Amino acid sequence: MFGLETDVFLLLFLSLFAACAFEFVNGFHDTANAVATVIYTNSLKPTVAVVWSGICNFAGVLLGGIGVAMGIVNLLPVELLVDQNVYHSIAMVLALLISAIIWNLGTWYFGLPSSSSHTLIGSILGVGLAFSTLPENTEGAAVNWEKAIETGQALLLSPLLGFSLAIVLMFLLRRSVPESAKDQLFKEPKKHMLPPSWIRGILITTCSLVSFFHGSNDGQKGVGLVMLILIGIVPFQFAVKSDIDPRSMQANIAGIEQTIAALNPSQLSPANQTRLAHTRTELAELKAMVSGNLPDNQIPQEQRMQVRRDLLLINSNMNKIAEDEGANLSANQLSVMKASLSEEKGLRRFTDYAPFWVILMIALSLGLGTMIGWRRIVVTVGEKIGKQHLTYAQGASAELVAASMIGLASWAKLPVSTTHVLSSGIAGSMVANRGIKNLQAGTVRNIALAWVLTLPVSILLSFTLYIFFRWIL
Repeated sequence: MFGLETDVFLLLFLSLFAACAFEFVNGFHDTANAVATVIYTNSLKPTVAVVWSGICNFAGVLLGGIGVAMGIVNLLPVELLVDQNVYHSIAMVLALLISAIIWNLGTWYFGLPSSSSHTLIGSILGVGLAFSTLPENTEGAAVNWEKAIETGQALLLSPLLGFSLAIVLMFLLRRSVPESAKDQLFKEPKKHMLPPSWIRGILITTCSLVSFFHGSNDGQKGVGLVMLILIGIVPFQFAVKSDIDPRSMQANIAGIEQTIAALNPSQLSPANQTRLAHTRTELAELKAMVSGNLPDNQIPQEQRMQVRRDLLLINSNMNKIAEDEGANLSANQLSVMKASLSEEKGLRRFTDYAPFWVILMIALSLGLGTMIGWRRIVVTVGEKIGKQHLTYAQGASAELVAASMIGLASWAKLPVSTTHVLSSGIAGSMVANRGIKNLQAGTVRNIALAWVLTLPVSILLSFTLYIFFRWIL
């Protein structure tokens, strides 16, 4: 397979298996985010709820696109980690996968709603930081800090917004719902009794939406992981999308050259003048490649990693140059540049992709994981965040807020923590009902501690494991 030596093929298989295991664990770790409210309001029986949630997660991965996945891939400049020794790439993917799985399983065992997103991103940062300490790294830090900061902001702000918006929604419900419906909506559900049909319909709908958007956001992180593995271990096959005629780059290259022609280099900052010079060199390399002999209308395998590097550097450099005050590009010129770089019809369509079999593999892993091992965290979310039983209004408010925020994040191609958004939404709904005293301090403290520790622990784990694997492989 892929023309690999037996030992490398076995390590590739192990890496892909670990990626599926991470997504499987992610499924049963995060199932509570969707099903706790419908279970604790008697809207669905537990078995029905988790199976339905698994189906919705599966659909979310298949239909959710790959924008978040590419954000994960671009968080770590994997090009810096791919060298002539494929075992170094294997060390990278095993370190980040094993550290993420260890933390996820640990927090699941103790019933803590920890964030798989924080765990994965911390693991990627740890690997990048470890690589930056090695003698062969001549490029500086091996982390895309601009992307890391953008991702970190989304992860940190989302639970705060979830908490606040749940309070606001509970307030609006109290003011807008007719008195005749308030008794049903704001009282604790009676044991083993189905809620009124209209309330049940709302809760099942919000459960379905959270599950679907969880798949479209968290599932994409698994897709991004697999692409990191494939690009790192078999770059000749997966560094760029091979089923597009490379000659179609010519129009994109012309569009970027048109943008460059409108620039006055002397008005740019020194850093952007250097970027502009490098971009011209990279464009020249691409033009020479697409105008040369291309067997089977494909980029030659031995050039694919270099082409990927050129494409990513052109994209990064041009976006930074366009933000320079001295660029003075018109709206039309910016539009041409963005179109020439875009993932739809621009240069990034060669780098920002995932084969269907990768998406399907992750969809199955997440969907099956969702149906298993859900009980521990469901109990925490349903019983231990607040001092009272979840009411219908609280369940619907928390899930509606979570579904909306995760859906918007997926649309914006940003990873967010489904766990933290939903948990903070439930906490907000509890506070809206009876104030801060309605929260169970011990549980909230443990969840907050897991939230704070996830990034540093996963960074330390993956940092240590990467150094260890580099030593033994």
